[in-house]
Amino acid sequence: MTLQRPINNRGGRPKRALGVQAALEWAFRVEKAQLELPLREDVSEEGSGFGLEHLLMQCAALGCKVDGGQHKRGSYTHPDAEVIAATVAGMPDSLGGIRMAIRVAELSRAGLTPDWMPGVVPRCVPVETRRNQHGERSITVVVGTDRVQTRGKWRTLEVLACPVTWRPHPEQIASARRGFEDWWHALDWVRDGLVVGRMLRDVEVTAAMPKVRPWRR
Repeated sequence: MTLQRPINNRGGRPKRALGVQAALEWAFRVEKAQLELPLREDVSEEGSGFGLEHLLMQCAALGCKVDGGQHKRGSYTHPDAEVIAATVAGMPDSLGGIRMAIRVAELSRAGLTPDWMPGVVPRCVPVETRRNQHGERSITVVVGTDRVQTRGKWRTLEVLACPVTWRPHPEQIASARRGFEDWWHALDWVRDGLVVGRMLRDVEVTAAMPKVRPWRR
C-alpha cells in the first residue's frame, strides 16, 4: 500500500481538496465572491468573453486578487474564491458564455443542482377538465356527426372526443436534461481551467464531478 502526501500550499499547509461543484459553492456561497463580467474594448456585450488564459494572466498580475471584493465593503473574500469567480466569468461562448457563467454562479450561491426532473414520467391527460356536482369531468368537443337507426328511425348524433396531451411534455423533460448536461460541461471546463492554471493557494480542485447523466442508471 502506498501513502499519498497532502499537497501543500505556498505556506506549507495542506491544501483543502474539493470537487469543482463544492469549490464553486464555497467560493460563491461561503466566501460570497462576486461574478465580474468584464468586456474588452473591442467587444460588445453580445460578443465573445475573455479567454481563460487572459483571465489567468490577469489574476497572476493582480496577485490572485480580482475585482470581486469591491462589493464586500469591509469584509474579506478569499483570493482562491476570487480566482474561481474570475474563471467562471471567462466561460466561452461555446458553453453558453455570460448566461452560463451567471447560471453556474447563481446555482452555486444557492447550493443547488439544475433540476433534471428526476422520476418524472409523461402522462396522457385531458387538455381541459370541468368540475360540477358530479365530480371532475373531461371536456369533450364535437369532431363530427354520424347517422344511426334506433327503433326504426334514423337519427343524427354528434361524435364527441376528449382532447388529450402529455404532461409534462416529453420535450420539457428532454430540455431540462439538456440543460443539466450543459451545466455539467461548464463545470468540467471550470475544473480543467483551475487545475491547469494552478492559481489556487489553499484549495486543490479534485477530479470529482457530478454524474453527467444521473437519469441513466
